[in-house]
Amino acid sequence: MNLRPDYAGHSYNGVATFGRQPLWTDIDNINADVAVIGIPYENVMGYSGARLGPRGIREGSSGARNEIVRGAYNCERDEVFFGPPWKLVDCNDVPICGSDVEPSFSYIRDWVRRAARSKALLVFLGGDHAVTVPVVEAMEERGPFGIIQIDAHLDWSATRERPLGHEAPFRRCSEMKHVLGMAQLGIRYSTHSSKSDYIDARNYGSVILSPREMRSLGLRGVLDRIPKFDRYYVSIDIDSMDPSIAPGTGSPTHGGLFYDETRDLIEGIAGLGEIVGFDLVEVAPPLDPTPITNRLAARIILDFIGFILKRRKPVAVGT
Repeated sequence: MNLRPDYAGHSYNGVATFGRQPLWTDIDNINADVAVIGIPYENVMGYSGARLGPRGIREGSSGARNEIVRGAYNCERDEVFFGPPWKLVDCNDVPICGSDVEPSFSYIRDWVRRAARSKALLVFLGGDHAVTVPVVEAMEERGPFGIIQIDAHLDWSATRERPLGHEAPFRRCSEMKHVLGMAQLGIRYSTHSSKSDYIDARNYGSVILSPREMRSLGLRGVLDRIPKFDRYYVSIDIDSMDPSIAPGTGSPTHGGLFYDETRDLIEGIAGLGEIVGFDLVEVAPPLDPTPITNRLAARIILDFIGFILKRRKPVAVGT
């Protein structure tokens, strides 16, 4: 029996790549417009499960194959996203040495540096939020750039015992010369950050906005507050979302963002400048007995990729 070349089959068929797109094994020669890379690293002190985030997000994206390959029509906007000529590939997972920091970070930096030589938009699936540190470090050749963090937590801890923990990635990023500045959106009350952490972040020049402040300002007001640069790296923690719609994360924090406002926000961010790459982290499938968090994470990633591609020209050659 000969199947059509575009035969999609059921969403549970085949290997769980992102959007059931081709698995690309040559990290040094990526021929695609978008390259998705999993980073199943986790070294947390509390609830665990983020190491399974890349797998969960891929499973959550399994129904998006036709959307990516044939194009997705948005009836509200009368607009098509994805489809020809765009090409998306899944570059598998970075090799990880359990919860060992230095060897895992070394692998991450190596893979990202090699992938960054391509022209593809790089999309990283975490993993806990510490993975942003080696990723941003290795993205130096695509800089300089600003960082936009969408998160419940400031992640600016000064704890000496865990300088590379998921409590401190943006303090570490602020120390990198190719990072020009930062906006931290969705930040709200928690026990994860001290007053001195906020003081240090504001002294650095970071713009910090809570969901309530963002709603008061409105989308245009929020975008106006983000420091203006030519290029940005964006880091999205799934706990930026309200736990009523994203319970599958290790640090759920009430009073979070909702899907429609997040979609509008990332569309606005896509229009601020070139997005050199982005990550979505802290999805912990074992903490959500439903597929909702996985699917929400995949949806946000697909939306953001679609908004970014609308402002780009295809770079992939052939198939």
